[in-house]
Amino acid sequence: MIQKEETLMIDTGFELISLFFLYSFLGWCLEVVYAAAGRRKFVNRGLLNGMLCPVYGISTLFMLIFMDSLRGEWFYLFLGCMIVGTVTELLTGLIMEKTFHIRLWDYSGKRFQAGGYICLTAAVIWGALGILVIKFINPMLLAVLEKIPYLPGMVVLAVLCVVLAVDVIMTVGALLKIKNQNQAMCEIAQGLNQASHSLQAAIVGLVDRRMSRAFPGLEKKKAETEEEKQELIRQKTVFAYGCSFHKIVWIFFLGSFLGALVEMVFCRFTMGWWMSRSSLVYGTFSLVWGIGVAGATIVLYRYRNQEDSHIFAAGTLLGGAYEYICSVFTELAFGTVFWDYSDIPFNLGGRINLLYCFFWGIAAWVWMKRLYPLMSGWIEKIPKKLGKALTWMFLVFMVWDIVISTAALVRCGERAQGIPPKNQMESWVDAEFPDQRMDQIYPSAKTADEWQNQ
Repeated sequence: MIQKEETLMIDTGFELISLFFLYSFLGWCLEVVYAAAGRRKFVNRGLLNGMLCPVYGISTLFMLIFMDSLRGEWFYLFLGCMIVGTVTELLTGLIMEKTFHIRLWDYSGKRFQAGGYICLTAAVIWGALGILVIKFINPMLLAVLEKIPYLPGMVVLAVLCVVLAVDVIMTVGALLKIKNQNQAMCEIAQGLNQASHSLQAAIVGLVDRRMSRAFPGLEKKKAETEEEKQELIRQKTVFAYGCSFHKIVWIFFLGSFLGALVEMVFCRFTMGWWMSRSSLVYGTFSLVWGIGVAGATIVLYRYRNQEDSHIFAAGTLLGGAYEYICSVFTELAFGTVFWDYSDIPFNLGGRINLLYCFFWGIAAWVWMKRLYPLMSGWIEKIPKKLGKALTWMFLVFMVWDIVISTAALVRCGERAQGIPPKNQMESWVDAEFPDQRMDQIYPSAKTADEWQNQ
């Protein structure tokens, strides 16, 4: 088992935002150097007009928050950073193409790639960058940030945030202009342009020209084929067609319920008794399963026809990384560890283990190859008006349940520290969800101190 060692965590919002800008800038520098090496001239490779690549900032912050506890284990740290960076790159590529119908990079010509969005070479680079950042660069940057006076530092960050917001608006305006077939998008783009009159028009034009130079392979949406027209008709007539918003909400809700039931049955056969595996105080729902199934559907939807081994491998890696991140998040957010695999061989800090990672791989294959086609077909048969109404009912219920569950977990942790309720709401939570009831809902949960001292 990996030893639980002291980690170098980000303690303040000032550090968090500062590191985002610093790593976004360093990522931009890396992209510029890469482009200059290939073209022998300076090219601004960032999506934004400024000197920032937010995908690097976001990926690095995820690594720092969720992978810093692995700093003592080089291999697992490399693997975790590789997965986090690759998933962020994949989601960014999918969102850009889905929203704006453009591609900013394409790995189709490389070996071991998936849809041109990610490839093995880029994944290895993400892993190496993660090790470099967590082991060497971030400690130095945190030491420098500690010496910056708070007030001047906050002023600088406020200015940078305003500049970033303006840059994002300008870039989105330029991207929306590319979608000249979509009248609604054109109207939004025109509204953005009118906000700053002629100055904004000049900046948008600059962004258009710079993006064309930076990404000569930029793909614009082509005229719709007959097949695409039929797809559009089905999208308008069939409820939750394809991988739509409504479909994902239904999958999240059903996945949360079925996942909790699967874990309860698993505990019954392996431990000999029924155990609650719900993440929420009302109903039998596992958010880990719900978010995992919905996320797997979004990420793997376009690869659902790939070979079984590819789906299994992707599910094993992504599922393991996802479960690890969930474990770290719940510990940081609630001071509670909901599962501990320390007694299972080949575990990683008690948060994940090899056997359950294989279960994630099997679950991904079963879901994408067997269950999703059936469940998707059933969902699409629901009448459109009824389906939309139920979607929003599910969302409202789940949000309400999550809010109450969060309050109950926070108070449970505070009670363990001897902190009394501060208002009527917290008194109601203590009365409604005392320790005995919380132990029934979360029988395997431990406080962070109990987990660290075991």
